[in-house]
Amino acid sequence: MRDGFSPAAEPRIAKRMAKASKPRKRPAKGKAKAKPRKRSLKRWVLRRAALVLLIPFAVLLLLVLIYSVFDPPTTHTIWSEERRLGHDVDRQWIGIEEISPAAVRAVVAAEDANYCLHWGFDVNAIRLALEDGAQRGGSTISQQTVKNVFLWQGRSWLRKSLEALITPLAEAVWSKRRMLEIYLNLAEFGEGIFGVEAASHHYFGKPPGDLTPMQGALLAAVLPNPKERSASNPASWLRKRAAAIADGGATIKVDGRADCFED
Repeated sequence: MRDGFSPAAEPRIAKRMAKASKPRKRPAKGKAKAKPRKRSLKRWVLRRAALVLLIPFAVLLLLVLIYSVFDPPTTHTIWSEERRLGHDVDRQWIGIEEISPAAVRAVVAAEDANYCLHWGFDVNAIRLALEDGAQRGGSTISQQTVKNVFLWQGRSWLRKSLEALITPLAEAVWSKRRMLEIYLNLAEFGEGIFGVEAASHHYFGKPPGDLTPMQGALLAAVLPNPKERSASNPASWLRKRAAAIADGGATIKVDGRADCFED
C-alpha cells in the first residue's frame, strides 16, 4: 500500500484520472440553445392552435346550452333578408304547444318523416339524394335547424361540414320537441315571413293553433321554395302535394313516428 491506496485500487484510480484529464467536447456556439428554442416554439404553436380551436367550440357549446332554454334572437338568414328588403321581417316566436298538432305533423311529414328515428342524419335520405345526383334534399330537420340558427344559406362544402359537426352536438343537448320548436319559428314561409306564427296569420288570417290539417299541409308544402309558392293561393299541383302531406301527417301519428315531439 502506498500513500493510503491499495495496489488493487491503483488501476481504477489511474483510469478515472485519465478520463478526467481528457478535454470535453463542447457543442458549437449557438447549437446548445437551438433545440430548446425549437421545442419551445413548437409548444407555443400547439398551445395557440389548441386555443384557436377551443374558444369557438366553447362559444358554440355555450350557445347550444343557452338555446335549449332561451329562444335565438335572430339568425344570419333573417338579418340578411332584412338588409335585402330594407325593413324588419314578419316574425313572432310561439311555443310548439300553441301550434296545431296536425300542422306540426304535416311539417315533419313533408320535411323529415323519420325525424323521431334518427340522431340528426337520415342515412337513407342522404343515400337517395346522392343517387339522384343531389337533385333532392337529404337534410333532416335537425340539420336545417342547425343551419338556420348557427350558419348561413347556400351550398358549400364549408357550410355542410360545419353543419355536420354541429348537428350531433345540438341533438345531444336539445330534445326533439325543442329542436322542432326552434325550426318552426325560424323556417322561412315566404318573402320576409319567418316562423309558423307569422305564416299562419299572413296566409290564413288565424293563429297557428287554429290551422286545419290541410292548411298546415299547405304551409309545409311551401317550405322547399317559399319565395315562389303561396299557401293561400296554391297551384293545383301544390294543392295535390299538400293533400299528400296531410295524409303523411296522419300516417306518422298512427305509426308512432310523431311520438318524440307530441305530448
